[in-house]
Amino acid sequence: MHATPDSISIATVAIDLAKDVFELAFADAQGQLIERRRLNRSTLAMAFDNVPPRRIVMEACGTAHYWARRFQRGGHAVTLLPAHAVRPYVRGNKTDRTDAAGLLEADRCGAIRPVPVKAPEQQGIQGLHRVREFHKAQRTAAINLVRGLLREFGIVIPLGSTKVRAAVLAALEDGGNELPMPLRQTLHALLETIATIEREMAQIEERLQGFADRDPRSQRLQRAGGIGLLTATALSTSVGEFDRFDSGRCFASYLGLTPREHSSGKVRRLGRVTKRGDVYLRTLLIHGARAVLRSATLARKKQQPLDRTRQWALALAERVGHNKAAVALANKTARRLWAAEHHRTSFDPDHASAWPH
Repeated sequence: MHATPDSISIATVAIDLAKDVFELAFADAQGQLIERRRLNRSTLAMAFDNVPPRRIVMEACGTAHYWARRFQRGGHAVTLLPAHAVRPYVRGNKTDRTDAAGLLEADRCGAIRPVPVKAPEQQGIQGLHRVREFHKAQRTAAINLVRGLLREFGIVIPLGSTKVRAAVLAALEDGGNELPMPLRQTLHALLETIATIEREMAQIEERLQGFADRDPRSQRLQRAGGIGLLTATALSTSVGEFDRFDSGRCFASYLGLTPREHSSGKVRRLGRVTKRGDVYLRTLLIHGARAVLRSATLARKKQQPLDRTRQWALALAERVGHNKAAVALANKTARRLWAAEHHRTSFDPDHASAWPH
């Protein structure tokens, strides 16, 4: 963009990101739309070189963090807005032009919390998590396929992924069953495929461990009950600085672990959890809470001492059931993680809040 009398008054630029064609909307200091442009990918890459610093607004969607880092290196201030928060500001039919104009309107709303721009390493760790989930889905599909095929011949494999290989090998070596030889050979090859997938997953976990070893935040998060390597590294890279949330409840709400509210006047109605935010993070926290509940149950059977958190979780599970207690424990864990990061203290499962009298 070359400086012109009109472009000098430009204060904010909204960019509707795409694969090849990008729609740009320019606004003045009062937020009024004064110009539009449509650029291809190669033109956009050079459009903001050698121009005065601008405020650039984009949706936090695919390629947004890459473009944000590129524009920041050019001295521009970049704001990434959550896509779900921008949609209500798009007027009329959904087009690239209305999307860009909607970004300008959403940028004027001070209540929308922007998304921090991620560093390349953060995106890389998130990519490792996605690849691991892809391999896990492949392994699950392959194991289910093996189970289903063998069940057709009256061979039932015990539950548990760790028991599959030994049971299938025993069935393949058993000459007394009805398995045809071509299927035996194919199932053996499928077992090797599963083993290869598991090795790939193990290698990814080693790389995640290497990141956690040099990331102090991941190390602090793993001191909490129910937080392991996967959850700690996912939270550290996806959330970033916990202090950008005003409270522990805001953080739990960001993860979709707080109740949905439908209240009016003096009547307050709370429903199920909202399930908003990152599904993967919420799933990891809830699975971690289930593990804590299970360990607490086993410890109680063995008459071992329990900390305050596990006592509370067991008592809640007896009242509302295991699943609701697991979600509630995940909510409590998220709030305490925020508090520990905010106050720079260690996670304490025996912590009791001091309420003023």
